[in-house]
Amino acid sequence: MINILRTRNTRVARSGWQSRLAVCGVLLSCVIVVGSAAAQSPPQPDWNPADMPSQEGRIFLVTGGTSGMGYEDAKTLAAAGAQVVIAARNPQRGQEAIDRIKQEVPNAQVQFESVDLSDLSSVRALGQRLGTTLPRLDGLINNAAIMAPPERGTSADGLEMQFATNYAGHFVLTAELLPLLRKSDSPRVVTLSSIAVHRGSINFDDLQFTQAYEPMLTYAQSKLACLMFAFELQRRSDAAGWGIQSLAAHPGVAVTELVARGPGLESEQGRQWSAMREHLQTAAQGAVPTLYAATAPEAQGGAYYGPTGPNEMAGPLGLATVPPLASDAAAAARLWTITEEITGTRFPARGR
Repeated sequence: MINILRTRNTRVARSGWQSRLAVCGVLLSCVIVVGSAAAQSPPQPDWNPADMPSQEGRIFLVTGGTSGMGYEDAKTLAAAGAQVVIAARNPQRGQEAIDRIKQEVPNAQVQFESVDLSDLSSVRALGQRLGTTLPRLDGLINNAAIMAPPERGTSADGLEMQFATNYAGHFVLTAELLPLLRKSDSPRVVTLSSIAVHRGSINFDDLQFTQAYEPMLTYAQSKLACLMFAFELQRRSDAAGWGIQSLAAHPGVAVTELVARGPGLESEQGRQWSAMREHLQTAAQGAVPTLYAATAPEAQGGAYYGPTGPNEMAGPLGLATVPPLASDAAAAARLWTITEEITGTRFPARGR
């Protein structure tokens, strides 16, 4: 997944591809807000999938696992011995992804399950199927996303499409899979956010952007909601004794299909992205923070991982910058309650 760039007001790249990165950052109007995850220990900065412990006997579900970082997640987990469920919309692309994985990992245990995250009936159907076919779920990676379609779309449930796909669908999926997660000895939920959160806010007066749709602001809101969800899920797990570690990650800026399928390669954003793509992270590099969060024994619930280079676009693994609103427990609880109401989905009550 390629996420949008941020620029510091005090830093201007002066030449070559660095200047193109700066232009693109200005174009997308993302400003980093200084902050950090509190009371968290940073990971080893040079951690990579070769450091991953064996995942033999563990079961993971990866949304959006047919391409980009989701595919890299699925392939790497399978190579480490895990059983992997790829959940995505297109069965043909799902089979192609499985075939590619098995070419590299002949003994891979990988299967495809169809789901449309923008359609909550599809999400619930997936949860019901897996509830009858899996003995448990050790890891859920909420990875799938769409970014900045130029026109506002609505989901089958009447929600704005980015809000539905990136956030609400994963909220409902996590609730549906909670019983399977609680059957694991050490369940983890990893939710993908973005450096776009530093431009985001939660528009409680118009969550669905019915009054004025701005593609990138809408994307930023959806990814901020994902980050707030990850933190609130950890708080609720602690309070209710679910035993779940909830973590968040972002990839920096990686080459995936997100721009082509969102604003489009012919858009101004797409042209800037195309000009600098050879200097961006690969999807495999972008997947590192997610894989660390999902598998590293030292990864901590409630943490947010990502690259630590300039503007967190790339670089060594570390704790990602947390915008102030994402740490606002009252705002997160409010968003959680609203999301339960608009999706008709309830997590178990605290203390149960």
